[in-house]
Amino acid sequence: MRRAPTILHLDMDAFYASAEQAAKPSLRGKPVVVGGIGPRGVVATASYEARVFGVRSAMPTAQARRLCPNAAYLSPRFTLYRQVSETVMELLRALSPLVEPLSLDEAFVDLEAGGVAPETAAVRAVGAQLRRDIRTATGLTGSVGLAGAKMLAKIASEQAKPDGLVVIEPGTERELLGPMPVRALPGVGPATAEALRRGGIHTVAETAEAGEAELVRLLGRAHGTGLYAMSLGQDDRPVVAERDAKSVSVEDTFEVDLTDRTRVRNEVLRLADRCVERLRAAGRSGRTVVIKVRNYDFSTLTRSETLRGPTDDPAVVREAAVRLLETVDTTGGVRLLGVGVSGLADFTQEDLFAQIATEREAEEHAGPAEPEAAPEPGEELPRRWHPGLDVVHEEFGAGWVQGSGVGRVTVRFETPGSAPGRVRTFAVDDPALRPGEPLPLPGGPDQSSAPAIRPKSESPAEDSESETGEEISRR
Repeated sequence: MRRAPTILHLDMDAFYASAEQAAKPSLRGKPVVVGGIGPRGVVATASYEARVFGVRSAMPTAQARRLCPNAAYLSPRFTLYRQVSETVMELLRALSPLVEPLSLDEAFVDLEAGGVAPETAAVRAVGAQLRRDIRTATGLTGSVGLAGAKMLAKIASEQAKPDGLVVIEPGTERELLGPMPVRALPGVGPATAEALRRGGIHTVAETAEAGEAELVRLLGRAHGTGLYAMSLGQDDRPVVAERDAKSVSVEDTFEVDLTDRTRVRNEVLRLADRCVERLRAAGRSGRTVVIKVRNYDFSTLTRSETLRGPTDDPAVVREAAVRLLETVDTTGGVRLLGVGVSGLADFTQEDLFAQIATEREAEEHAGPAEPEAAPEPGEELPRRWHPGLDVVHEEFGAGWVQGSGVGRVTVRFETPGSAPGRVRTFAVDDPALRPGEPLPLPGGPDQSSAPAIRPKSESPAEDSESETGEEISRR
């Protein structure tokens, strides 16, 4: 444990939804839900305006629609989120060489490694300036936690949400953690919490009072010992600059169960190609191919095959995925498919089977069969206009899809820096309308929506920052 709160945890506020509000002026200050929009979709992020109605991450979208029917339900735009994330991560790297990203919108920073004085006033000033810099660069808000350990810094940022800053002074950890439920501790999920509940343990204070021996009896040695240390506020994990990915995977949930074996095989091939694209984009290769099949009754099966060496050859991954699929019975219906590659490496190894597969595929494509005629313009497959999709119209310019159906698509024409725009409706096959690319966020306080609720705070008024949110010091 450090003697000063020099570990910073940043968590962007309702990141996907806030980015959509910043990009779409007409949605600012209104409930927005980002995630899967189909009947089996799941909420990825809900804006604070939607959370007032009970909408939460990981909730089925159908349930969210019942709770908040007037929200804007949008498909994710990861291109935009990655652009904003990179801007934020650059600001963090300017503070310290030790930045540990956890996701697109969350990271730890070791301020001491960046030369910040190990004093509360100094780290508080850095945290406050970081929040201002993020707002200026992206127009979005982030919550900052500062403490002497990673676990405590993460808890502090959660206490600061939304748009706040919380400092946990070393020496006050047990006082802060004591009344919290055990689920507040890292690694305590529903199963662990239930095991502790059966033992009469509900809070962090009760966890510490139970003692290490009792926790080991309930949870096993490794988990019990670690949980006891965390209940005392002890966490010596360092901030690690590079978090090496263990696997790369993609998966899709289907609106209707797949029962046709050929369709299932084609979906696995498509997922294998997407997985290899991600693998190559990361400059990696992998040794083990994994498929995931979730059946109609929610039972989930995984199958894996380890190759002779790491590869990023799409033909090899596709062949392995298909071989694995042949070992799974899909006749009852499949609701989700996934393909992944693990055992990652930074190099590829020439594989005889890959060469054979590639040559066979080339021979098949070079056969004597007549090439297929190009489809007539009227025979093009209809485009799918997902809500939130960026579009460009030859006459009206840039906009985004509000909705589509019965052969029509509704578009609102506005940009991140404009006023709320007008809505127009077109035929789904209108040749003047085409998919577009996300426009960069201009940044600035006027580009973010005000949160619907204030940060959680028990601090006196003099600890608050009136301009950008609340700053709280746990003493």
